[in-house]
Amino acid sequence: MVFITRRERFNAAHKLYNAQWSEAQNAEVFGKCANANWHGHNFDLLVTVKGEVNPDTGFVINLKGLSTLIRSRIIDRVDHTNLNLDVDFMQGIMPSTENLAMAIWQQLEGEIAAMGAMLHCIKLVETENNYVEYYGDRVL
Repeated sequence: MVFITRRERFNAAHKLYNAQWSEAQNAEVFGKCANANWHGHNFDLLVTVKGEVNPDTGFVINLKGLSTLIRSRIIDRVDHTNLNLDVDFMQGIMPSTENLAMAIWQQLEGEIAAMGAMLHCIKLVETENNYVEYYGDRVL
């Protein structure tokens, strides 16, 4: 089994805010991330796939094809957007980095399988100090 990772980047804004809560509770839980005027991040998205190496190509997956898939299914839909308002697959979901990573997984898993590999991990880097890794619903 070989693991290979493709990195893509995007910029997006969001606000962490629970409409069921008071302003004070939102401020206490989410801090500056609950800013009424939103805030943004320069995200790094790392998509790791795994599989056996094809003896004809030497690849687990064609990285150019994987990049095209990530760009069309994710980057083109999230780059320079407001995750709360503009992204169809995030509608009705709190746009935390954790939830965004899980939603990205859902957008890519079947497409990657159709390319002959398995999605192993979505790593979404929000800041130099904060990132999420999601491995699907599997128990590690």
